[in-house]
Amino acid sequence: MSLVPSLFGGRRSNVFDPFSLDAWDPFEGFFTPSALANASGSTARDIAAFTNARVDWKETPEAHVFKADLPGLKKEEVKVEVEDKNILQISGERSKENEEKNDKWHRVERASGKFMRRFKLPENAKMEEVKATMENGVLTVMVPKAPEKKPEVKSIDISG
Repeated sequence: MSLVPSLFGGRRSNVFDPFSLDAWDPFEGFFTPSALANASGSTARDIAAFTNARVDWKETPEAHVFKADLPGLKKEEVKVEVEDKNILQISGERSKENEEKNDKWHRVERASGKFMRRFKLPENAKMEEVKATMENGVLTVMVPKAPEKKPEVKSIDISG
């Protein structure tokens, strides 16, 4: 018996199997095609585009640096926003290519649709100084860090 529920429906049941899918499944109905189609009016293709925005996040001594691969997008099609003083949000939309009646498609692999990634930043991030650049389909977002506060040490004279 498999521990992973089938993504294509069809729950299996066996009263003698402790890993049977008769138990409560928190993901039941979540991955079915109808559930994907009903998610905010999105299609499975839109959701795939949403998850395909790959982002690297590294922390240097001076800043948090985010790099997102967004091939084929212009900077006008991408939004970088700061929300609630510590949430960095990167979003955008890749338009679907126009289909002509005479066109015969052999393969469609490039995703189109909306994408959005959100990152909660630590308290040392200077959200008011965020800078973003886009070059060759790579979005780079720099979030400077506040200098680390060093504890103040006061020397005490010893008398006597």
